[in-house]
Amino acid sequence: MGSKRLSVVADRGYYGGPELKACADAGIKAYVPKVMTSNAAAQRRFSKDDFIYIARDDEYQCPAGQRAIHRFAREEDGLLIRIYWTSACPSCPIKRQCTTSSYRRIRRWEHEEIIEAAGRRLAHKPEMMKLRKSTVEHVFGTLKHWMGSAHS
Repeated sequence: MGSKRLSVVADRGYYGGPELKACADAGIKAYVPKVMTSNAAAQRRFSKDDFIYIARDDEYQCPAGQRAIHRFAREEDGLLIRIYWTSACPSCPIKRQCTTSSYRRIRRWEHEEIIEAAGRRLAHKPEMMKLRKSTVEHVFGTLKHWMGSAHS
């Protein structure tokens, strides 16, 4: 495209770790809002966003202040996922706000820092979503209108 630096803007439907990694690997700044699918948050329990990742220790700090340590890793859908939890869960005074299981397990993709960076980037430039909406929504609305309201 003749540009040394590219930025892309997309809606939630295009959010995905492998896609964000491909953009990062190609030097493309992606602005894509995170898909909000947390069952825990929907049930008024802590979501993963309430756990703080401590990179230097490769641990998470839970809302109760305990450390969830790395326990094992496994491949899921072609992605390497690291699993963390703390041994303090069974006796935690706020466990009911966290999990219905014996332990709250936190999952982290091996390239999660790319997802975190994309989230920070969008948080610093929220106007990118307004730009996407103003340049894309009208075009798709027009195409949909031309195809007729009954088009599926």
